[in-house]
Amino acid sequence: MQIDNDLLEFARQTLPEWSLEGAQIEPITVSENVTFRVDKDGLSYVLRIHRSWYHTLEELESGLIWTDALRGSGIDVPEPLLTTGGKGFVTRTLPGTLESRNIGALKWVEGDVLAEVIRRDANDTDALCRYFRQLGAIAASIHAQATDWNAPPNFKRHAFDAAGLVGEHPFWGRFWEIPQLRSEQADLLRQGREVIADTLDRYGQPRETYSMIHADLHMHNLVLSSHGLHIIDFDDAGFGWHQFDLAVALHEYLEHKAYPEILAALLDGYRAHRSFDSEAAKLIPLFLLVRSVMALGWVHQRPELGQEKYIPEMIEHACRHVRRFLDA
Repeated sequence: MQIDNDLLEFARQTLPEWSLEGAQIEPITVSENVTFRVDKDGLSYVLRIHRSWYHTLEELESGLIWTDALRGSGIDVPEPLLTTGGKGFVTRTLPGTLESRNIGALKWVEGDVLAEVIRRDANDTDALCRYFRQLGAIAASIHAQATDWNAPPNFKRHAFDAAGLVGEHPFWGRFWEIPQLRSEQADLLRQGREVIADTLDRYGQPRETYSMIHADLHMHNLVLSSHGLHIIDFDDAGFGWHQFDLAVALHEYLEHKAYPEILAALLDGYRAHRSFDSEAAKLIPLFLLVRSVMALGWVHQRPELGQEKYIPEMIEHACRHVRRFLDA
């Protein structure tokens, strides 16, 4: 999906809120948000127009509260650029519509997206494992902070609990009912959903493995900067199991020939900074399955992104994943 000129002009008109009038602005991506790079006086920023229905203003402000707390713990996460009025976001109505959008800005961190760094040297297993070890350490740091942190009374974020993942109204949609499913595929996904729900209900929400999580902690959301690895895109962050963060990191590499080594590196990096026992680790395959089926709902909810053409392939992948899991 391309960013049209009207949306670009809409973004440009908000720039005075941050004293960025006259800045150069260029589109970056359209996904959960519409993002732009903004350059002025030798400094760079990310301007984000948030999806209208995904988060309320209160939820977005809560997200900043948590990233501020993470940054205070020494974790390299995005720093917001506040408006001239000291706010994290402004709310504007799209011209010619009744649709309100929340817009925020972050300070730009220069560097290479880690997924692209890895792709350039795809056959270097040692390098891949080194990065996964670092990612494990980052995940451990995030979870350690979140587990010890007491959210303020006004804090509000969604939950990737059993209801949020596979309940009647999951956060990313009813993946077992999307129109592209054949009846036997829908039946299989429903079986997977039941197993996931039963397992999570039995497991509960132990304090040591359930807290705020990033929830989208993969290599595309890590930037290799001059200071090390910088974590971006906390838009999905909410309450959930720590194993889900690890599964998201692993999911893209599930079919990689070095997957056992990648998994071991991730856990080694994690355990070097925080306890993670074998019982907790046994749930990682379940959360890998969760990621496979949830992704169907995510793509189906967002037809404007033009990714629906991938749904048949994603269905086949998810169904294979369910079969393997049920047969294990």
